[in-house]
Amino acid sequence: MLYRGEPVDLGAINKTAVFTIEGELDDITGRGQTRAALDLCAGLKASKKAHLEEAGVGHYGIFNGRRYRESIAPKIKSFIKKHQPKMVSASGS
Repeated sequence: MLYRGEPVDLGAINKTAVFTIEGELDDITGRGQTRAALDLCAGLKASKKAHLEEAGVGHYGIFNGRRYRESIAPKIKSFIKKHQPKMVSASGS
């Protein structure tokens, strides 16, 4: 992968958390294609990687609709909350 003609080293990613999502019935993105991003981020600890394959969901359903609202969005929210940096107040506590 290149950015402005320069190679991108996904193995250099080592601080952020990565959550990939696929729909079981996705007809646009091949099964396993997004999960592969986790392997490419070799510098990340396993604890900072997660993958979801949502059963019975196609490409559109990953981003919108009842299944998104009821199942996928809460998992995204939970993942973000788990990996959100802890805020330190001005008093240092």
